[in-house]
Amino acid sequence: MAEKKVVVNNEDGDSAEINLKVEKQTESAEEETKPEENLAAEIEKLNEELKAKDDRFLRLQADFDNFRKRTAKEKSEIADVIEQAFLKDLLPLLDNLSRAAEAAESTADVDAEKLRKGIEMIKQDTIAVMGKHGLEAIDAVDKPFDPNYHQAVGTVQNADKEDGTIAAEFQRGYIARGRVIRPSMVQVVNNQ
Repeated sequence: MAEKKVVVNNEDGDSAEINLKVEKQTESAEEETKPEENLAAEIEKLNEELKAKDDRFLRLQADFDNFRKRTAKEKSEIADVIEQAFLKDLLPLLDNLSRAAEAAESTADVDAEKLRKGIEMIKQDTIAVMGKHGLEAIDAVDKPFDPNYHQAVGTVQNADKEDGTIAAEFQRGYIARGRVIRPSMVQVVNNQ
């Protein structure tokens, strides 16, 4: 028996090398053509298998591309629904602000205390809506300075407080679901 190497090429330019064991028969010309016919049949069979695998690969790749596109579309749709729900929750606040503005314009004698109470109610409603969506205020005054939650915009000397303590808050910071949305802008005690 002898080994013969055969290279098979498909339409895409891929190739495979096959080692075939061929029996040497030199008795007649008919018998020598049979191994060649067997090789041609084997090559044809391997070409068909290669085409089938190429087809399967292309189908899998198309399925994956479709899956990727579908999940991106679903993510976008989910984000839209969440945004719409949030905006819907904000509509009563907008209505209250509109009523307060109309009340302030319609009366010549604006009662400052009523206006202040109305604004305070709108503020409380806003805090409740934001809290419903995971927003929490960062507690800063008289707390130790933490650069993860606070942004120092100045220092002050204060003998009554320890160094590194926050003396004043200029702008409130917020956290949403454990992530800082905006750090608190603070003034930090530095007695040195």
